[in-house]
Amino acid sequence: MWSLAACLLLLLLLAAGCSRQRPTPTAVPAVQTVLVRETVIVERVVQVTPTPDPSLQPVTLRLNLGGEPSSIDPALAADPASLDVVANLFMGLTRVDGQGQVQPALASAWDVSADGLRWTFTLRADVPWVSYRPASGVTALGPVTAGDVVYAVRRACDPRTGASQAALNQVIAGCQALRTADLASLSAPEVQALVEGVGVLALDDTTVEFTLAAPAGDFPAIVALPINHPLPSAAVQEHGPAWTEPGHIVSNGPYLLAGWFHGDSLTLARNPLWPGWVEAGGNVERIELAMLPAEQALAAWRAGELDSVAVPPEQRQAIATDPTLGAQLVFVPTSCSEYYGFTHSLPPLDDVLVRRALSAAIDRQQVVEQVTAGGELPANAFAPAMVWGSAAGDPAVAPWALPEAQGGWGYAQALAQAQAWLAEAGYPGGQGFPTLTLLHNAAAGPAQSAQAVAAMWRAGLGIEVTVTSLPWPEYQSLLNGDGAGELPHVWRMGYCGELADQDNWLRQEFNTDSGVDRLRWAESANAPLAADGRSFNQLTAAAGQSSDPAERQALYQAAEGILNDKAAAIAPLFFYRDAWLTRPGVQRTYDALNGNQFVTWSKD
Repeated sequence: MWSLAACLLLLLLLAAGCSRQRPTPTAVPAVQTVLVRETVIVERVVQVTPTPDPSLQPVTLRLNLGGEPSSIDPALAADPASLDVVANLFMGLTRVDGQGQVQPALASAWDVSADGLRWTFTLRADVPWVSYRPASGVTALGPVTAGDVVYAVRRACDPRTGASQAALNQVIAGCQALRTADLASLSAPEVQALVEGVGVLALDDTTVEFTLAAPAGDFPAIVALPINHPLPSAAVQEHGPAWTEPGHIVSNGPYLLAGWFHGDSLTLARNPLWPGWVEAGGNVERIELAMLPAEQALAAWRAGELDSVAVPPEQRQAIATDPTLGAQLVFVPTSCSEYYGFTHSLPPLDDVLVRRALSAAIDRQQVVEQVTAGGELPANAFAPAMVWGSAAGDPAVAPWALPEAQGGWGYAQALAQAQAWLAEAGYPGGQGFPTLTLLHNAAAGPAQSAQAVAAMWRAGLGIEVTVTSLPWPEYQSLLNGDGAGELPHVWRMGYCGELADQDNWLRQEFNTDSGVDRLRWAESANAPLAADGRSFNQLTAAAGQSSDPAERQALYQAAEGILNDKAAAIAPLFFYRDAWLTRPGVQRTYDALNGNQFVTWSKD
């Protein structure tokens, strides 16, 4: 029996030693009793390993990318998964927050010359390039300098790079010439001259100067684009396309690339050498990013495996009405909107009263609640609220488009006014009005919205409407004037901007002198419809060149008033919103354009 007891005691002691999860400097003494055949044989004091202290574990955030990033090279990142990773591995000169405001980042200050052609940015000197390898840890490789910005901008403009957003850099002097050059037909010195001709110059290690081809008030937002983030030239040139792989990558942001299992998961770890942690306010030390389809991600969230997850549109209504999940559901603005365009060259759409009547006769509240049902917001303007200079929700612009809860007229008053406008145009009760053609791209969502709006026009205005559709390639070609077929009176279009600035929205999409003219509305776009006698084209051109934020804001408000109200060039429908489920104890921000900034998140 004594021998058996000794063996059992030895086994128990070995088991206690092997069960330790991590060593700790403090152990809890306890009395261990060994029973053999219900008889106490021996009693002694042993050291029992306590449960690990949760405060010693890294604060880990578990999220879903939705798929494999196409690239985490800042020049090539374009999809949401890539942008989320790039936004946390790399730091640009500026950043744009969720309200469309440009904030300092690597650049602590900037100014512009009187003629608007030279922008000078002063860089922080305390942001290092770092590399990470599991065996050796984090290594500082020297400070980020103005030369790193020069290298990145020239590389983005170089067509051999294939930068996805390089066209947005064409305002930089020399960039467009390099982008469009036939480099294969040029000698090496000629190519190098084009590269060096891009208007970006390092005045010293902490000062970079940009020379523009034309004034651009939105330039601080342009340098926030990932394509303009400074890059570690030595790593890029040494490893080529593989420079973004674990072990090769060199970065300067708040997080490090700790692991990447392609097609499965990616892990970020806190960069202890990044100097902005105190001001950022977040406490997340490790981020585990899955690559699950939307439905699987939602299931993983329900199983407690994710801390925050995007909700697919088809699931939003059910979750919103759930008494538990609904309290955790948050809708946030995106950089996308939807509208109906009017072909102004086709009678009776050449009459502003007709266009106004059609716009006012759309019950947008009913569309977003009963048709799309994805959390969209009724729109009275083209650009959503997260775009700088937006008039979204301002009842001074197209108040008939807004429900009363948003400060607008509500549909009853709007429809009465629409009927009055149509009568004033010569079509009382719809009498004599020709059959209207409404075209949409062939997809379920646009089809449902088109049928609903057509029904509203038939019932509210007494007019006939024919709804048709085309596959997207044919649809786009027709509206751009490249395809065969007759133009419709009204057509559906969605727009997602690449910059959170109205220049990217109003001027580039509707200015008939420098943008797109699907509306065929040059006459109205050049009409003196603003209070000061300026036209839409003049307002948007002036706003794009001004560097005075207050002046730009006023100009864009007036331009939205012409587009949606005074000229009723379009009928804004709704603003898209993303929907997220987030667990209690997780405080997060929402950045729609250039990726989520995890550095501002915290987890209890």
